[in-house]
Amino acid sequence: MERGGAAPDRVYLDYAGFAPVDPRVLAVMRPFLEAGIGNPSAPHSLGAEARESLEAARAKVARLVGGASSGIVFTSGATEANNLAIRGVGLRAGTPAAHIITSSVEHMSVLNACRELEKGGATVTLLPVDAEGRVDPDSLRRALRSDTTLVSISAACAEVGTLQPISEIARITRSAGVPLHVDAVGAIGRIPLPGEVLGLDLVTVASNDIYGPPGAGALWVRTGVRLAPILLGGGQEGGYRSGTENLPAVVGMGVAAELIRAEGLHGEAARLQALRDRLVEGLLLSIPGCRLTGAPAKRLPHHASLVLRGVKADSILLDLDLAGVAASSGSACAQRTGTPSPVLRAIGCTREEMEGSLCFTFGRWSTAAEVEAVVQCLPPIVARLRALALPAPR
Repeated sequence: MERGGAAPDRVYLDYAGFAPVDPRVLAVMRPFLEAGIGNPSAPHSLGAEARESLEAARAKVARLVGGASSGIVFTSGATEANNLAIRGVGLRAGTPAAHIITSSVEHMSVLNACRELEKGGATVTLLPVDAEGRVDPDSLRRALRSDTTLVSISAACAEVGTLQPISEIARITRSAGVPLHVDAVGAIGRIPLPGEVLGLDLVTVASNDIYGPPGAGALWVRTGVRLAPILLGGGQEGGYRSGTENLPAVVGMGVAAELIRAEGLHGEAARLQALRDRLVEGLLLSIPGCRLTGAPAKRLPHHASLVLRGVKADSILLDLDLAGVAASSGSACAQRTGTPSPVLRAIGCTREEMEGSLCFTFGRWSTAAEVEAVVQCLPPIVARLRALALPAPR
């Protein structure tokens, strides 16, 4: 397979931050960018062709989610989809009466959407997590109230990779008659997550996370769940998301969904898990004071997060970059705030550990040679930075 993304002489292990677009996706998108393509809402034949392409992409994404294609609402990305799910349910319920339950380790687009509803009078309950970042279903059961209008729990904690007990959570919400929203970014296509079968009501998917183009995403809405739109205009996407659809990106997302559905849960997930395990094993053995964060086993197969005492992550990442290695220190969105990670704080990390947080995420073009390069170059970088941080002798 042709390699996508970063230059071949670089080690790229930041797929959660940005996944290179699969060349097979680009090949299908190219005619939609170069040729005369109509508006899907237009009445002429070009519009009809555009509508046909739009609906074909909708069906492909729906198959990945495991739900009816009529439930797919295309958005500009996962952030908008999360906002549509949370604010859409909250506003339709009547914000002053709304009670929303989420967890303390959700993506900022979930937490900030909840905070926005709080300003209008909604009540938000943040569920705690254990030391691995996992929600206790019993805490959800205890938090449910007669006025609870939505539960929003991600399929996996994006920052430390821990899988949430979504099947059990879904059983609880179904029994209570409360809609469940699942941010499936990172998990979809990598772990089994059939929306209809599990009883999920709203599912967020990001195009770029599945090797599709950035600037596209989707919210799957179960039949019978009603939302208030947050973008008003011409009534596209069933009235939930007005604005002319980004057809080239949506078509690309459809192809990406088809590819990861065929490849992700089988060979790709197992291959990436083996690479991840080799990296974690190599770093834990060679770097004193290094430990894995999140669940050791029940975690995303392509995700490794660690904390290192006595060294700052920004210094490590700079030296790694100079050595040709791209990694991260957690959520790219959270890093923009410049504040310690609320996720790491929620799982009990010390300030020193939070400052030394590293995250390596693998993808379709990751190789064993890249893993060995990191295992070889990171330990001396950490040793040098720790030596520099030691107080000078008197």
